[in-house]
Amino acid sequence: MRMAVVTTSNKRVAVIHEWLTDWGGSEAVTTAILEAYPAAHLHALFNHLSLRDLERLQNRPITTTFLQLLPGMRKHFWYWLWLMPYAVEKLDMRQHDIILSSSHAFAKGVLTSAEQFHVSYVHSPMRYAWDLYHDYLEDYGLTRGIKGTLAHVMFHHLRQWDRSTANNVDLFLANSAYVARRIWRAYRRPAVVLHPPVDVERIPFAADKEDFYLTVSRLVSYKRVDLIVQAFAKMPQRRLVVIGDGPESAHLRAMNLPNVSFLGYQPDDIVHDHLVRARAFLFAAIEDFGITPVEAQAAGTPVIAYGRGGALETVCGLDGKNPPTGLFFDQQDATFLSAAIERFEACGNEISAQACRDNAMNFTRVRFIERFGSLVENGYAAWRYGETLNNHPDCL
Repeated sequence: MRMAVVTTSNKRVAVIHEWLTDWGGSEAVTTAILEAYPAAHLHALFNHLSLRDLERLQNRPITTTFLQLLPGMRKHFWYWLWLMPYAVEKLDMRQHDIILSSSHAFAKGVLTSAEQFHVSYVHSPMRYAWDLYHDYLEDYGLTRGIKGTLAHVMFHHLRQWDRSTANNVDLFLANSAYVARRIWRAYRRPAVVLHPPVDVERIPFAADKEDFYLTVSRLVSYKRVDLIVQAFAKMPQRRLVVIGDGPESAHLRAMNLPNVSFLGYQPDDIVHDHLVRARAFLFAAIEDFGITPVEAQAAGTPVIAYGRGGALETVCGLDGKNPPTGLFFDQQDATFLSAAIERFEACGNEISAQACRDNAMNFTRVRFIERFGSLVENGYAAWRYGETLNNHPDCL
């Protein structure tokens, strides 16, 4: 299918991404934005992508900041969080008419003038400063001591900066209704929901499944993979495969469950192979959107998910109006997940692989590019005539 390329006639466009280190969902969104605006100039706080990942950006020039030259930015950029507000404000946007920021922390804070139209696609308000503040402090051992005190002070100032820079944005786009609510909570600004693109077309599909359950995740505390493993400790007759790595890996492996296999990090082809063959995909986190449940459905695999966050927008439950593609459990508790798996096995015939695939096709790259371009074009036209966009987002 040919994608429509959206351009704003005679306008100079800049795209600002947070930082470029490893490839993930926010980088995929940025490439889609650049497909909508191929003449745009790309900016980032710093760039340490591999040559392979740079090819995904078509090796286009990237303007970075002084953070590019600081030691340890590739692996230890968290130590420099306190400098990032200053770095993004040093980016010179004077030559651009339209600013498109892809933001999960600092990109939306770029300085603009009243003559520039700024659209910020928000993957999440700064998680470690807002919703997951206490979780991050615990994960990194920063709850007490001198380092803990410094972290508390730093995040206090980051929250103030984050809230004040919301005034730099003319139109907020949120990657889910869940994030739109968080944007309102943090910034008191409404946002238009635009789900991110998922490369569902490249994921193979099969209706026949094997007798194992699957989860794919970074092994960090808030992903709650521990909950999934604990559930299978109660169900030794069922088999679980865990793909992913992270600081929780040693703890989870130490449970030494014979029915749970840990494969560590795996490349896309191995992940896709397991997605296609799994009986169901398990998802226990509260995610802003959650790409892996959509990828699982693209493979024709049902999803058993915790019923909060973005999963409620990507998975169709058994009691919904649309053909079901999975079911939900109500509490982040191993007992509730175990009960959900038993319920799934009792009524799994109600969920078809084709319904899963059809639902996943609502999140294609083509749809995102066309909708993003339309929102920017309509927003820019309304802004030129003095409309306060986020007071009346339905006009878009």
